[in-house]
Amino acid sequence: MFLWAQPSGRRPGPKPKYTLDGIAEAAIAIADESGLDEVTMQRVAERLGTTKMALYRYVPGRAELDAVMLDTALGAPVVADEAHWRPALMAWATGVHDRAMTHPWIVELVQRPHTPGPRELAWFEAGLGAMVELPLRGGEKLDLLTLLVGHVMSLVRQRDSSGAPEQQLAANLASILATRAELYPWTASAFAEADDDGARDDALRFGVERVLDGVASLVAERAASSSSHS
Repeated sequence: MFLWAQPSGRRPGPKPKYTLDGIAEAAIAIADESGLDEVTMQRVAERLGTTKMALYRYVPGRAELDAVMLDTALGAPVVADEAHWRPALMAWATGVHDRAMTHPWIVELVQRPHTPGPRELAWFEAGLGAMVELPLRGGEKLDLLTLLVGHVMSLVRQRDSSGAPEQQLAANLASILATRAELYPWTASAFAEADDDGARDDALRFGVERVLDGVASLVAERAASSSSHS
């Protein structure tokens, strides 16, 4: 709740030497350079040219620092121009992916139990706004966002660790499948076809499209059921 407790206007008295945005930027720079585990109150203080004790006047502890980092790194949400829910949600999911790929450590912070900050909640709002015309209940819409984010974050984690995971896997398996294709015929065939049609590493679009196919099917099924009972 730390981010929601911040005053909206300027406090009376002397202007603070540091801001939460400045502290977040210093911590984000460390995480981008060295990884999330290297972010400590001491290192952030050193980067800002102050002491750890002075930093505690702005950020009470590591949990609050993580919250500031996550909310700042997420930034303002992508708001699609498309009016239809399907391209709008594709743009939203792609926006989440692109933002997380800029700071892959976001994945760990997003998946920890936490209260969303103002910017993260704005992403919720944008995603739900894209579904205004969808005849789903509120809980179902939230579940859909969770499903999309889960797919996106899984890909970000894989790509951060191996660059292009499907291409890396194909390269690692190439010599194995070349001499053992008779033992793994379906696997060998799938990788060969993926190589021929250039479909590898399209997991983001493919996964989101299949999720949205399921939503479209559910909406159509409910509409048909409603018509048959009227």
